[in-house]
Amino acid sequence: MPWQRGPMTSLPDGDLGALLEYLQERRNFDFRGYKRPSLTRRIAKRMQAVGVEDYQSYRDFLEANPGEFAELFNTILINVTKLLRDPEAWEVLAKEAVAEIAQRKGPDEPIRIWSAGCASGEEAYSLAVLFAEALGEDRFRRTTKIYATDADSDALLDARQGRYRERDLVEALGVERTARFFEVEDGHGTFRGDLRRALIFGRHDLVQDPPISRIDLLVCRNTLMYFTADVQVRVLASFHFALNPGGYLFLGKAEALVTRTNLFEVVDLRTRVFRKDGALARSAWAAPVPRPLVRPRPADTPPGDAADAMAFEQSPVAQFVVGIDGTLVRASRAARRIFSIGSASLGRHVRELDLLYQATELRAALERCLRDLRPVAVGGLSWPVAEQVSTFDAFLAPLEAEAGVLVVLVDVTRYRHLQDDLEQSQRELETAYEEVQSTVEELETTNEELQSTNEELETTNEELHSTNEELETMNEELQSTNEELETSNNELRERSAEVVELNKFLGAVLGGLRSAVVVLGREMDVRAWNRQAEDLWGLRSDEVIGHHFLNLDIGFPVEKVRPAIRRCLAGAGESEHIELTVPAINRRGRAVSCVVRATGLDGDGVPGGVILTMDASPRAETPGMPEASETPAGENGAGAPVVPGPADEAGGRPGDGEAGG
Repeated sequence: MPWQRGPMTSLPDGDLGALLEYLQERRNFDFRGYKRPSLTRRIAKRMQAVGVEDYQSYRDFLEANPGEFAELFNTILINVTKLLRDPEAWEVLAKEAVAEIAQRKGPDEPIRIWSAGCASGEEAYSLAVLFAEALGEDRFRRTTKIYATDADSDALLDARQGRYRERDLVEALGVERTARFFEVEDGHGTFRGDLRRALIFGRHDLVQDPPISRIDLLVCRNTLMYFTADVQVRVLASFHFALNPGGYLFLGKAEALVTRTNLFEVVDLRTRVFRKDGALARSAWAAPVPRPLVRPRPADTPPGDAADAMAFEQSPVAQFVVGIDGTLVRASRAARRIFSIGSASLGRHVRELDLLYQATELRAALERCLRDLRPVAVGGLSWPVAEQVSTFDAFLAPLEAEAGVLVVLVDVTRYRHLQDDLEQSQRELETAYEEVQSTVEELETTNEELQSTNEELETTNEELHSTNEELETMNEELQSTNEELETSNNELRERSAEVVELNKFLGAVLGGLRSAVVVLGREMDVRAWNRQAEDLWGLRSDEVIGHHFLNLDIGFPVEKVRPAIRRCLAGAGESEHIELTVPAINRRGRAVSCVVRATGLDGDGVPGGVILTMDASPRAETPGMPEASETPAGENGAGAPVVPGPADEAGGRPGDGEAGG
């Protein structure tokens, strides 16, 4: 069924995915990273052109017609560009990037530029003009290399020519630049050959191929907008890798995803000029500072010393000493008050104390300190104090000379409350941060959708521009065809006029003959029938033209002349005419003797028909007279009838008088 132009019905994405995998497998073109709406429209355009209705049928069409691959790729890879497109943006690039690179680089230091997605090359030659002006032509030839790449091989063929219309060059560059950098001839300008050596064109797929490295300026305008967001991020990461520190990135006005990454700093956001600053990302997390282990200072004096005993007793921190055998040796006033340790508890094993019975962590730490003779710290010990639960941190340190273990218990209840409040505040802050993050993500999603819509509008604009160019081309072709048709029409009109004149002339010639003339074609169809034939046989020319001569119902015995006609058609009468006399009845019903002369028409050596001339004379009924006799022309006189009639005896000529009429 032929394709009907109009809106295309929605097709399953799975079939489109299978078609894209087929293209990647057969021709190494990976379009899976392209935006589906734009990609679907471009493929549908080719499907409409070839007259298929679904992706599977189009895949079969590609399999049977390999030339369709090139048509499809040319349709998907929209090559719409121009020299210095968006002049304001190029002015900013020249001032901010080109001038800075020219000043920063040494006189002989190489400058590497990459034009990615260059299409037909206008962008690359625009860069060449700017750098040749900024560096000077001699330094440009010595130091500069411009790598221009694209995925469309056909577009690269045009780009390598460096040939553009003169009016486009003058419109974009001006008269002075055009004359300086281009050689103009026949309305087209070609980039100068000595400067052209700085440009290198090659095929490169931004999605699949590795980037070109050590680049000082990377230009990729209105190319990323055809890719999905994740592919754009990957390509931008490749661009970041390709650029030198301090290198510049120049994008199209519809490509704003780069502003949402930390890879580049903004030079001019409105014209999409960015720069790779080269700074390394620093971690926001600092390494924790280890808390020094505080050893309890052992007593410098014997335990019985009064000053030492007083300091130990009056300490605001709860502390007690456990002997090497596990018995309670001493407890401060604060320890006795907080943990209900009476004087009777001194000398008893610490396992009998309520504190160590309830705080199993402290008991395990005490056993470890006695065994290893090393300081031990335990945090988060809970103990009821004054109808509330307090929290203590315990520090255990072995005493010198194996005198036992000093246990210090610090009340950290207030700090624990502060910590709980801090954790609560942090949880609330995290909740608020998550809500803000969610709002930011929603705004980001909305921004991406708006950006996607903007990019789709840009793509649609590019497609409309491309379609407009196609329509202009078609209009020129139609105009050329119209001119050719007008020329053909004029020639046909002249030929028709000539044919009309020839027909009038032929009619006049045939009408001026006194003999009846009948012209037959190769199939014995009547081609001409002059007025004398009408008078002789009683049929008008419009009644016999086109009819078979042998089928005519007239007084002439057409069967009698069939052999002669066939001989002429067979070419037997090339050098002589065939003449015969047959009896006939004219239109008035009178008997006449008709002298018929048959002459073959020679069309380039091939018999093209027969001319029959007929002259009739009155015939007397003579018994035994032959009905027809055939005489070659010249045996009985040129054109003389075999049976003379009364008109001949009276000095008249055949065809005159009543019989001829």
